[in-house]
Amino acid sequence: MSTLLLTRRRGLAAAGWLGPVVRRLGSGLAVLWAAATAAYVALLFAPGDTVDVLIGDGLDTPERRAQIIAEWGLDRSALEQYGDYLARLLRGDLGHSYLLQRGVGDVLSSQIWPTVSLALAAAAFGVALALVLALATAGRRSRFGDLVGLSELVVVSVPPFLIGILLLAVFSFTLGWFPVSGDRGLVSLVLPAVALGLQISGVLGQVLREGLERALEEPFAVTARSRGITEWRLVVRHALRHALLPAVTLVGWFTGVLLGGAIIIEAVFGRPGLGQVTVSAVTGKDMPVVMAVVLLSALAYVTVSTIVDLAYLAIDPRLRRSR
Repeated sequence: MSTLLLTRRRGLAAAGWLGPVVRRLGSGLAVLWAAATAAYVALLFAPGDTVDVLIGDGLDTPERRAQIIAEWGLDRSALEQYGDYLARLLRGDLGHSYLLQRGVGDVLSSQIWPTVSLALAAAAFGVALALVLALATAGRRSRFGDLVGLSELVVVSVPPFLIGILLLAVFSFTLGWFPVSGDRGLVSLVLPAVALGLQISGVLGQVLREGLERALEEPFAVTARSRGITEWRLVVRHALRHALLPAVTLVGWFTGVLLGGAIIIEAVFGRPGLGQVTVSAVTGKDMPVVMAVVLLSALAYVTVSTIVDLAYLAIDPRLRRSR
């Protein structure tokens, strides 16, 4: 194949990616702008004076009030205040916590890793378990498959915090295999990740299995069987690719489940993280921290959904040509 032809094909492939990537990035920026604006409007329309809302339960002195008015430009017009607010966000300035006496960026950065590690561990556990069980039971009628299906329905129906309490009772209080609370490295991450990831494995496993069984009835599967391919190779090499499309979309949706569930699971297991920060900010009326958590949640959701959309295009090249 000539170098010119190869270069042309690579150019067409890059062009196929360009449009979807630009559109996805544009919609992601629009979501972030909407989240930032909604948080700012909520601040302005909160009951009481804006300075009182920003101080919350923090120390209230004339000097502190003057500092807040200067930082937020509250002595200027509403449009100028809004423009300054967006400009500060673009510079990465999330404001100041008048309750904790620290920058909001410092507060979040000191607590973000425990939450991210918990979410990643829960997602990895849930996806791996769902993949293994779906591959082991798809297209087979057996007692093991029935038991797996029933177990998936149970873990989907039970709230993660209740699973966490049961895990604590058995593996921490009774057997003593894992610490009861706190962050003591990987060993203290196991039970929270399992409690949060089981629900993911339940839903994802059902979607994967249904997709695999539907793919195994497609004409390409019949053709592959006629050529003598083994059933296991057919599932792994061919059917799994088709079953991944709806499953990948679900992984993006689970971002919200992980973010919301992590707050409760961190409280159950007494772990540090954004969950504890959010609860403390809400109970202490620390509005700058609450607004920053809203923006961070929107950023996390936009980032993951963008990656999922691009993965969707990578799995099925036909989508790049249709968009």
